[in-house]
Amino acid sequence: MVLKSLTDLRNIVAGKPKKKLVLAAAQDQHSLGAVLRAWQDNIIEPILIGDKESIQNICAENGYNFSGLRIIHEPDNDMAIEMAVRMLSSKQADVLMKGKVGTSALLKAVLNKEWGLRTGNLLSHIALFEVETYHKLIAVTDVAMNIAPTLKDKISIVNNSVAFLHRLGYENPKVAVLGAVEMVNENMEATLDAALLSKMNQRDQIKNCIIDGPLAFDNAISLESAQHKGIKSEVAGDTDLLLMPDIEVGNVLYKSLVFFAKAKVASIILGAQVPIVLTSRSDSEQAKYDSILLSAAASK
Repeated sequence: MVLKSLTDLRNIVAGKPKKKLVLAAAQDQHSLGAVLRAWQDNIIEPILIGDKESIQNICAENGYNFSGLRIIHEPDNDMAIEMAVRMLSSKQADVLMKGKVGTSALLKAVLNKEWGLRTGNLLSHIALFEVETYHKLIAVTDVAMNIAPTLKDKISIVNNSVAFLHRLGYENPKVAVLGAVEMVNENMEATLDAALLSKMNQRDQIKNCIIDGPLAFDNAISLESAQHKGIKSEVAGDTDLLLMPDIEVGNVLYKSLVFFAKAKVASIILGAQVPIVLTSRSDSEQAKYDSILLSAAASK
């Protein structure tokens, strides 16, 4: 299965039961707008936790009709987050979404040892991009969670991402491990990690995908570029997943695709008991809606 646009995610969620989504600190305009639209499209059943008066004021100012929705009044953001996470850890809901609250505060609750959403897996971020100049959707990981991932971290990030792509219908996703060059250079750690990940994949230490690297970005997404450099690869020019060497490269690529290439994007956090919709403050309402759609498609 190959997804060519984010709207293809609708085919995955069509006919499935609606997922219960909890929006923590719900008094955020773009988040509320995205949640309302997803609710109207029968993708989710929302539960809003936050300052009820602020939520109602935002709805009134923007013409949002949340009549009949469950709103839990909790003006303290930390308590709202705790309430949301406890609801998910007790299986009362399927998806967690960040509202008007800091990422660190939300993740602290998610990682709480007593009532959080830990699984023992590393948390990682994945973004799914629809870019006009590429022939299908392309995933990018990790641009928001892991600052300078070690080889061990990268193995976990790949495993999280591959399991996620399988839930979207990808049988054997093609993973490009990025570096600044396509040759192994002992002075460039990213290329050493890439070579090790590729070999581990060949020896079935990392399964259910095809990994190649190091690949420079142009080789990963352009078969012509790879052929010009004499690179023979199953992944080059047909990549499903780009693995970043670190968060800085990932963050620059993410924002370049959004602001320069005008790409559409959906993103979530993987590795917890449930998908977490944790978008950037600069992300549009459309990006938040697509992220909700993605979380519903990825939810077990």
